[in-house]
Amino acid sequence: MKKVIRINEKSAQPKYLQIIESVFRSIENGSLKKGDKVPSINQICSCYNLSRDTVLFAFGKLKSKGVLRSQPGKGYYIAAVEAHRDDEKVFVLFDELNAFKEDLYNSIVNTLKGRAVVELYFHHFNFRVYKKLLFDCIGNYTSYVIMPATFDNTSTLITKLPRDRVYILDRLKPDLKSYPVVYQDFDNDFFDALQAGAPLLKKYRKLVFVHPGGKEPDERVLGFVRYCKMNDIVHLVIKSVDEVRPGLFEAWFLTSDRDLVQLVKIAKEYNYKLGKSFGIVSFNDTMLKEVVAEGITTISSDFKEMGKTLANMLMNYSNKQVRNPSRLIIRKSL
Repeated sequence: MKKVIRINEKSAQPKYLQIIESVFRSIENGSLKKGDKVPSINQICSCYNLSRDTVLFAFGKLKSKGVLRSQPGKGYYIAAVEAHRDDEKVFVLFDELNAFKEDLYNSIVNTLKGRAVVELYFHHFNFRVYKKLLFDCIGNYTSYVIMPATFDNTSTLITKLPRDRVYILDRLKPDLKSYPVVYQDFDNDFFDALQAGAPLLKKYRKLVFVHPGGKEPDERVLGFVRYCKMNDIVHLVIKSVDEVRPGLFEAWFLTSDRDLVQLVKIAKEYNYKLGKSFGIVSFNDTMLKEVVAEGITTISSDFKEMGKTLANMLMNYSNKQVRNPSRLIIRKSL
C-alpha cells in the first residue's frame, strides 16, 4: 500500500492533500492504472493513524475530479488517468522582476497550465522580506519554488517547509545541495561563452568586465579571469563604467542594462564602430537587445527552458540537480 499512498508526518502539508497527491503520483508513475483498486479507507486509516473523515474528504475530492469511482461494498477504483490536480498550489519566490525573469515565470505558468495555480512573490534582495515570506507560506501550498539569490546559509529557514516539495531555482547553494534545483553555472557559462566567441575576440587588445558586485554573482569573475589568463589576454575587472575611459579595440562585458545604455552612448560619442573597433557583450538576453544599436551580443541562460525544466521536475517529483543551458548569442556589437 505504501507504494501507492505516502504520508509524511513531518510535512506541513495537510494529510488529505498528501493522499490526493499520492494517487496522482501513482497514476503518473504507472503504479495505478484505469480500473485498478486503491487501498481502502480502513487500510489507510490503520496504516497512518488517520481519521476516516480525512481519508473520506480526500477520496471525495478525487471523485469530484473524476479520478475515483466507488462501488458499494467493494471499494474505490481508478476511473480516469487524464484528470488534472487543480488543487495544486505553487508558491514561487523570485528575487526581482525584469524582462528575462518574466520569461522564466511565464514558462513555469505555461508548462503547469491546467495542472496548478501559481502564486508569485518577490523578496527584492531584502532578507527580512525573504524570511517573512517563507514563514508566511508554510502549509498554504503544495509546492515551493525558491530563488535564494544572494542569500547564503538559509537552509534552517527552508527546512520549515515540506522537505519533498521544495525546489531551488537559479543558484546552486552549498547548504541547499540536497534539494532539487535548476541552476546557472555562472563561472563555466561565462568561460564557455568566451571560448565560443574566441574567433571574434581576437581582434580586441583588451577585455573589460564591469562587475558591480552586490546582487551579481561573483562566480562570473572567476570564469572571466580564468579564460583571459589561460589565453594570455590583457583584461580588467572594474565595478563601474565610469572607472575607466573605454578605448579602441576593447571588448566590454556588462551585467547592468543601465551600463549597456551608457556604453552605447559613449561609443557613439567617440565614433567607435561597434563590432569592428569596439565590442559590447551584455548578460541576459531580451527582445530589446536584438534591436538596440543594430543588435547587442549577449551571454544568456535560456530562461524559458529553465522554467519548463523546473515545472516538469515539480510535476514528476524529480529530485535532480540540472544545469540550465546558456549560450553566446552573437550580434553586430561583437
